[in-house]
Amino acid sequence: MDIERINDNTFKVYISYIDIEERGFSRDEIWFNKDKSEQLFWEMMDEVHDDDHFEELDGPLWIQVHAMEKGLEVIVTRTEMAKDERSDDSLSAEDLSNKIFKSAVSNSMGPHEFDDFSNYMDDLDEIPAEYTFIFENFEDVIGLSKKLDDLDLDTSLYHYNEKYYLHVIFDMDIAELEVILNTLSVISEFGQSTKTTIHIIQEYGKEIIAANVMEELNKHF
Repeated sequence: MDIERINDNTFKVYISYIDIEERGFSRDEIWFNKDKSEQLFWEMMDEVHDDDHFEELDGPLWIQVHAMEKGLEVIVTRTEMAKDERSDDSLSAEDLSNKIFKSAVSNSMGPHEFDDFSNYMDDLDEIPAEYTFIFENFEDVIGLSKKLDDLDLDTSLYHYNEKYYLHVIFDMDIAELEVILNTLSVISEFGQSTKTTIHIIQEYGKEIIAANVMEELNKHF
């Protein structure tokens, strides 16, 4: 298992499927058995905390799980809560498992599976706010700009490993479920959801357009 610190509040863990199986878990158990997924997660967290370079993350956690070809990439972020919100100890095992499952499913979907997305998540609170798409060429990104308005989106465009990556963030305070699903469906017509994290893309790739990608492209193409 590999551990990498992203910043003071975030670290990334990669665990191979071979490592998972050696720990006594199967792939199906990790995706579909809540108790088993919780058990694996806390085992991983214990190893992180045992590492002298990583102090324990106290408080509520936001977990993102990305299904890779040969394993899982887990990004854990400590979040801040207002005084009138739940206490640090109130993140129940069920809450945690739900976050793991929902992030894992949403981040492991194929390029044209957003039509089934609404069947899995019918609650706006359950949908991730951020998505990253990969495009084979720049012409596909331009084609998307002719069909998508990003006035209500936070978008940025990157070039990495000879491909183009569009990062999309929805404003969950004003976004409507149907609008989100429709937007994801339109984007998936031109690009594919990717398991490459935005952290990797930002670190090793080149930023092409920092914001308002669709608007900027329509100005010039």
